[in-house]
Amino acid sequence: MKLESEVKVSNRKSAFAELKDYCVSSMGEDREDTGDFLEVTEWTNGEGYDIYILDVAGEKQFHLTWGQFKALKKCIKAIEKL
Repeated sequence: MKLESEVKVSNRKSAFAELKDYCVSSMGEDREDTGDFLEVTEWTNGEGYDIYILDVAGEKQFHLTWGQFKALKKCIKAIEKL
């Protein structure tokens, strides 16, 4: 029985944005220089994303598959049309 398996090293695509440029709650003087940000990193297997947010509410991290991301975008577009 073989217990060891191969370890693969990869470079993952990611995008980073400071929230002060996008979010009203991150723009106030009391939030100045707090480092609020959002970072999205694509999974190594390419089947989804890790999303990490640091803002006034604290740290949040969640994960979406491609299908979940597509459904989320569709729901947001439906709301925007109202």
